[in-house]
Amino acid sequence: MNMETNSLVVFEGLKQPSRVFIAHHWRKPPSISIVIPIQNEDANIAPLLAEIKKHLDGRYDYEVIFVDDHSTDETVTILRELAAEFPIMRPIRLNRRCGQSGALLEGVKAARAQLIVTLDGDGQNDPADIDALIRCYDQTASYSPRCLIIGYRRSRQDSIWRRFSSKIADTVRGMVLRDSTPDGDCGIKVFSRGLFLELPAFNHMDRFLPALARQFGGTVVSVEVHHRPKKNGSSHYGALDKLAEDIVDLLGVVWLGRRAINTEVSKERTRTHG
Repeated sequence: MNMETNSLVVFEGLKQPSRVFIAHHWRKPPSISIVIPIQNEDANIAPLLAEIKKHLDGRYDYEVIFVDDHSTDETVTILRELAAEFPIMRPIRLNRRCGQSGALLEGVKAARAQLIVTLDGDGQNDPADIDALIRCYDQTASYSPRCLIIGYRRSRQDSIWRRFSSKIADTVRGMVLRDSTPDGDCGIKVFSRGLFLELPAFNHMDRFLPALARQFGGTVVSVEVHHRPKKNGSSHYGALDKLAEDIVDLLGVVWLGRRAINTEVSKERTRTHG
């Protein structure tokens, strides 16, 4: 019988070890990997997966990688149950809390597709927007293969304080990094796996992906997307913490930008003299 049940696999040799439930190894690599970092989002996982399936089934060949940032609720149990039911599921559990950027990095590393879609795990991003971002990516990649497409939440459904702190962070970041991105912290993005893995990895890098992509020769396009109120749970990465950390991290990103090495190999053949 040429079938294999979901198995528990331990990634060896990683600085941030992770446990991975790999579903159906015999399937060919999908065209899209949807990577979703989560922490204590047990009430949001199943509804989010249902929405993804509603909007993508029959349109794309895809996999969904939920990366559990060492949750303490029922996330592990729910991921196991969903992975057993849906072959598109490939959950990952980090052995220790690594933060959103660490979870994102492990998810992209584990992805089998070359095109990555990211979503926040709280259900505020709308999976209905994925198609528009992918179409924008295809159009942009036709003339600039190294590109990143990011959502722009014009009408954010967050608290006044969260909107205020994010506005300050976006304004300061835009002035310093000149990334021309109105909503750099938006969770819904589309980019190539190769481009992401070329970028320097560090804590909070997810907040600076547009700037990093530009520094490393990429094109960044913002697309207006929907944003929804948070139905379940509370934020695990506070607005005040983000604001303070963003200001400190800006210095590091500026330093990286000034020392980025961008090379391009000529397509012209070199003559050999015999």
